[in-house]
Amino acid sequence: MERESHFIGQSLAFLDSVERASRAAALNRPVLVIGERGTGKELVAERLHRLSPRWDGPLVTMNCAALPENLIEAELFGHEAGAFTGATKVRIGRFEEAHGGTLFLDELATLSTGAQERLLRATEYGEVTRIGSSRPIRVDVRIVAATNEHLPELVEKGRFRADLLDRLSFEVVTLPPLRAREGDVPVLADHFGRRMASELGWPYWPGFGAGASQALADHGWPGNVRELRNVVERAVYRWDDPERPVDAIQFDPFESPWRPAAPATGPREPEVGAPAADAAALPPTPPPSHHDCDDFRAACLAHEKALLEVALKKCRFNQRATALALKLSYDQLRHALRRHELLDRAS
Repeated sequence: MERESHFIGQSLAFLDSVERASRAAALNRPVLVIGERGTGKELVAERLHRLSPRWDGPLVTMNCAALPENLIEAELFGHEAGAFTGATKVRIGRFEEAHGGTLFLDELATLSTGAQERLLRATEYGEVTRIGSSRPIRVDVRIVAATNEHLPELVEKGRFRADLLDRLSFEVVTLPPLRAREGDVPVLADHFGRRMASELGWPYWPGFGAGASQALADHGWPGNVRELRNVVERAVYRWDDPERPVDAIQFDPFESPWRPAAPATGPREPEVGAPAADAAALPPTPPPSHHDCDDFRAACLAHEKALLEVALKKCRFNQRATALALKLSYDQLRHALRRHELLDRAS
């Protein structure tokens, strides 16, 4: 399991969790890694393996949520030929593949009750039995498991075995979300930005502008580091001037004035003579000129520029507020302002 990402950060919350994982790595004991999506649970599992005496053994990964319930046990423990319909030949399971190394079980909380019971026996006695066989097989495997669920609560609800939780929770490493990692957003953003700029062949990394830096710092990052990486890489590749600091950030890649509207939940009353519900958010349209038009394109451009000037003034020349009022993305507004040479008037 080779990763392109690395541990990057300087906040105490982040460094404490990395230190805890590093200390547990040397012991041949199971470890639970808890964290929200995108916090780097896979990286912790790899660190636990690479720093352990098993570093030269296999590191086998299985996402428990990626398989149907009726196939999880066959994947974990293997099966004999003819054990069930479609089992035409012997297949070794992930436990046997990980013999002498580490087995990383991601999304542990999704395991079925039957799989939990067999997993408990495997971790307790170091034995697995292939489906369709009565002969146990000895395995030497270290378990590292990860989840974004609160397992003690699942035990109370009867969805997770208490004895299995006791067996796996020798050490629990809880990763902090990005919003709790003070000072790490600019460090990570700079790392991902530099890497993307290099991939695009830019002569150097110009960094982020003040507006983009503030937007990155203010965002809540529900997707954590994975979301940050996507946002930064998207911003860099869309930026059309490698000589200037990147200063346009789009958090929602689906944002578009042509995005399909959500389906109506009920019959819609026709609006007769009523203004649109969101008309208040739009700037007033300048009155159309009544003189004869002999250049349609020039007239359209002039009208567009007038709309932009009115919107900018109403929004106190704040580009993000202006884009929102005009139902444009930030990038679309920037291109329009550049087209009409209005960028120097907007903040």
